[in-house]
Amino acid sequence: MDFDGLVTSMRKTSNDPAVLKLCELLAQWKNGDSNVHELESLVEHYIGNTWIASDTDHKEIYRLWSEFRDGAVRGIHGMTMNERLFGFSLLPRFDSASTDQQRKALYAKLLANP
Repeated sequence: MDFDGLVTSMRKTSNDPAVLKLCELLAQWKNGDSNVHELESLVEHYIGNTWIASDTDHKEIYRLWSEFRDGAVRGIHGMTMNERLFGFSLLPRFDSASTDQQRKALYAKLLANP
């Protein structure tokens, strides 16, 4: 599952305001400059400290996140840059980067060396 698939699956799981806010935070991460470790910290903290009304929804949201985290976040050091860009749904952002600085920011976001 790639990053956009994670967000889509979370939205399909629940309309709970806490889940929708999590999806918003994920979109902000994708468009921002913070890196993968900061993403993991953000999501773990949010899910652990936010009340989702349905226990079933909470378990499914955490299952989805855990699956993505274990494959993409914790497996990032074994990936090529293209795999990282694909897994985090950042290929369009990389392709549209018009400066070396913008591309270097994506390398840093994905814990890669340019």
